[in-house]
Amino acid sequence: MGDYLPFLAMVFLQVGYAGMNITSKLAMDSGMNPFVLVAYRQIFATVAIIPFAYFLERKTRPRITWGILFQIFLCSIFGATLNQIFYFIGLKNSTPTIACALSNLLPAITFLMAVPFRQENVGIKRKPGQAKVLGTIVCVGGAMMLSFYHGCTINIGESKIHWEYAEEMRERPSSHEPNFILGTLLIIASCVAWAAWFIIQANLSKKFAAPYTSSALMCFMASIECGVIGIFVERNISAWSLRSSIRLVAALYSALVCSALAFCLISWCIQRKGPLYVSVFSPLLLVIVAILSWALLQEKLYVGTAVGSVLIVVGLYAVLWGKDKEMKQRNNNEETQGEKQEEKDDLELQIFGYSSGNLHVTS
Repeated sequence: MGDYLPFLAMVFLQVGYAGMNITSKLAMDSGMNPFVLVAYRQIFATVAIIPFAYFLERKTRPRITWGILFQIFLCSIFGATLNQIFYFIGLKNSTPTIACALSNLLPAITFLMAVPFRQENVGIKRKPGQAKVLGTIVCVGGAMMLSFYHGCTINIGESKIHWEYAEEMRERPSSHEPNFILGTLLIIASCVAWAAWFIIQANLSKKFAAPYTSSALMCFMASIECGVIGIFVERNISAWSLRSSIRLVAALYSALVCSALAFCLISWCIQRKGPLYVSVFSPLLLVIVAILSWALLQEKLYVGTAVGSVLIVVGLYAVLWGKDKEMKQRNNNEETQGEKQEEKDDLELQIFGYSSGNLHVTS
């Protein structure tokens, strides 16, 4: 049963992310400002993560220096504020299916951004490097197709599920007309900000091994940042009200499930199975969201969306395959070097012992 728990945890997490996309889309369709939604998410996430940081890391937490705080501040800007503002505004101007499909660009964008910082090697002469480069190109091509080409509608029938609230939101006249090109570009910008956070977080983790504390501080700083931006953009006090059930559900759900709980589950799964295991579940979110959007939101599926999504997923697995092979080769090389060093040390000990013995006999 223990081997199935990480699998079940990751499937549950993808279902949780899918629910966030649906509830957040409905909340924004009801008139909720995405800046307000992001601000509430950071506030609620801070409150949820603080107990984990206090009880799990109070005895092992390293000293917090000004340099550490500055890196956490950068993480809050890229990993929380810009990432989520771009994503939710992009989601408002597109569909949950498109948003989830474009989110699979993250490994390719992270690879491109990590190369200049020497956190990744291209290695174009080896198969893993070729797979990463080719996968990145395929991902970008799929994103371009998904962004700028719709094509014909794929007739998969109509859903027999009638969610009255979703139908009411869809039929309600809105002053906001979705801009699909703007939406897709903002979601790609969200991936760029997320990738920048990965690079900064990689350096931070080496100096400050307290993930819950750093996450709590990051969310706290992001709460202030998103709150200031939200107040500047939306000055109408009534727009900040959470009396509407869908707005309260969207804010709490995204914070508790997709920030606090997700972080704990991802950290646990990475510890048990490694980061690659977590990454391969990303396309599952796209499938779940596509099904729920069709069933609950009556979302139509276009040829461009389907083909672009498939290209992104294929490119994603090519990048992950290349990264996995590269890590295995690196580990094998380290083990080989370690064995050679041990043999060298043993030989030196034998020579030293033989010389010492001769010296002892001679004396």
